[in-house]
Amino acid sequence: MIAHAEIPTLTAIQSAAERIRGVAIRTPLLRLNVDNAAGEIWLKCENLQPIGSFKVRPAASAILNMPKDQLALGVYTASAGNMAQGVAYTARRLNVPCSVVLPRDAAATKIAALERMGARMHFVSHEEWWQVLLNRGHPDIAGKFIHPAADPDVIAGDGTVGLEIRADLPDVDTVLVPYGGGGLSCGIASALRGAGSKARVLAAESGHCAPLCASLAAGKPVEVPINPSFVTGLGVGRVLEEMWPLAQQLLVGAVVAEEQETAAAIKLIFERNRMVAEGAGAVAVACALAGRAGGGKIVCVISGGNIDADRFASIITGQ
Repeated sequence: MIAHAEIPTLTAIQSAAERIRGVAIRTPLLRLNVDNAAGEIWLKCENLQPIGSFKVRPAASAILNMPKDQLALGVYTASAGNMAQGVAYTARRLNVPCSVVLPRDAAATKIAALERMGARMHFVSHEEWWQVLLNRGHPDIAGKFIHPAADPDVIAGDGTVGLEIRADLPDVDTVLVPYGGGGLSCGIASALRGAGSKARVLAAESGHCAPLCASLAAGKPVEVPINPSFVTGLGVGRVLEEMWPLAQQLLVGAVVAEEQETAAAIKLIFERNRMVAEGAGAVAVACALAGRAGGGKIVCVISGGNIDADRFASIITGQ
């Protein structure tokens, strides 16, 4: 039987915030410079982290909480790119060995970043990659496996985003969070709940692969097809069973952005706020602009900005 992940306490999230200080940065919360009939849209700019993604938070939270003797054996993770970068970045700062297991279709921008960080890369099929997540490790790779979503220290590190949102916009009504493995959305919801916030937390998925929406409709985790898309990082095809109870308890629901809406959001974020968002990072904004988050003060988590330059240029220019 798969062990279900646990909701982190406010104390655990606050401890993670102290641990990661100096590795991850406290990112700004900025108003999106656009008039929106539904309400105010705010951007939580995790694309400004040192690796261009929020994943430095959970990676640092997990690695910096490891015993030194275990740390010396090295660390590794299974990731489409951003968690791999978070683990590699933190490992390099600590001068410990790092390996990553990636699906063969990982974005070139993320692969190049991992090469710069000195990570050893293992490319596998999408199914093999998923199996590493389910098995929580790979038999041929040494070191401590850092699960990208379901480890307690990982979820606590994700929750530090929620602490900052609560501090910067106490009267926030809704927080829209990109949903991949579920750690970020559940971590943020845990932090907000623990801090006494009444904000709704909604998962934002991409239309090319929306397993949480399908699972919520079915009342159980289900598998959905993965269609080709430039929105990488969200297309895992199914909800992790260990994260399913947390998603049911902590999230008020899930909304979906189609690919053309996400591309339009990427362009708008650049034109109005001069910031770069990757596809997974823009789905929340796309949903908010479409009115799927309701009204009031809406925070959209820009989870990352690691988009291939050629793809970004084609979206901006419409070519």
